[in-house]
Amino acid sequence: MNKGFIQVIIIGLVISLAAAGFIFYVLPGLISTDSEEAQEGPVLGYGSDAIQGEILEILEEGETQLGEVTQLYQVLKVKLLEGEYQDLEITVDYGKHQLRPEGLNLKPGDKVILTLRRGVDNLIQARFLDFVRTGPLLILFGTFVFFSVLISGWKGVRSLLGMVASLSVIIFYITPQILQGRDPVLITVSGAFFLLAVTLYLVYGWTLKTHAAVLGTLASLILTALLANYFVNLTRLTGFGDENALFLIQQSEVTINMQGLVLGGMLIGALGVLDDLVITQASVVFELYDLDPGLLVKELYSRAMRVGQDHVAATVNTLVLAYAGAALPMFLLFSISGAQIGYLLNLEYVAEEVVRTMVGSLGLIAAVPLTTILSSLIAKKQYSFGSLRKLLGPMTMDDDHHHH
Repeated sequence: MNKGFIQVIIIGLVISLAAAGFIFYVLPGLISTDSEEAQEGPVLGYGSDAIQGEILEILEEGETQLGEVTQLYQVLKVKLLEGEYQDLEITVDYGKHQLRPEGLNLKPGDKVILTLRRGVDNLIQARFLDFVRTGPLLILFGTFVFFSVLISGWKGVRSLLGMVASLSVIIFYITPQILQGRDPVLITVSGAFFLLAVTLYLVYGWTLKTHAAVLGTLASLILTALLANYFVNLTRLTGFGDENALFLIQQSEVTINMQGLVLGGMLIGALGVLDDLVITQASVVFELYDLDPGLLVKELYSRAMRVGQDHVAATVNTLVLAYAGAALPMFLLFSISGAQIGYLLNLEYVAEEVVRTMVGSLGLIAAVPLTTILSSLIAKKQYSFGSLRKLLGPMTMDDDHHHH
């Protein structure tokens, strides 16, 4: 096997371990708060006193009746693994007083998340909250990193760094700024542009192709923000269609513009696909120019747009299916209720998803011609940049000696 390829694999694995440690172990501590209010307040309906425990023994198993549902239950002996009650052994029931999924039985050695409460008799009471999934998630993350590096080589390594940069911008810039009461739209647009620019330059280098993609990204983001702002106001979305908004209002110490938060969410939702669209169009234009430098701007644009038309058609369908997949439980609920579609469309949490899908798709559609014309102009006029030409880098990372 090629020595350089082995080095890429090793570097990719090192980055994956570092990224996994940061995401799963360092990050939770960085974004948590130490204030007494935060420690005592509810988090998404549960207290922040949730702790991990390890199952030592199954004390009892059987069937129980909850309303019209008959289900299996287990009584567990659990050892607490953290907090002030660390190493305390406590009894917890799983499925005796709450609905539980079929087939997911617990066994000794499994780790679970519990919530603790003091009862009226001052005894500690524990309730099953969820499964500990850190281990399987690390395995999945490692598999993803391995194949990313195996298939994409150095570009895979750079894309992983870009992913870390993107998460960092969202967690350490966008989220804190919004929680401080700043305009979610301006924060999201600036943060989104920065994270996409960083990602594009990390993966594709300091080249004319990347410059064109970054400019196309900026133009598309601004247009998408304007469209989102117009249609959110037109449809009178308030931002309270999601129940998480109520928890956010209760937890936040400042007034958050919930309508602006909806706008910001729409922009972030379209970012991943926008990245793919703009770099693809820029690549098509520069490859066409490389094959035939005599093509006029108009010809470059029209030929690249033929590819762009096919790409955007598939991408919009992908975006709609992604949102529809996320909303599948909602579709099933509507089907059971038998409500009329005209009524359902007027509900805010339904209208919000419709606006999100349509606005995101419009932004992506606009990104194709915007990026294509910018790339065509840059490719064709590159040697009119004068002394800036060397500073702007080669056309692509694969070729720094294009036609003069």
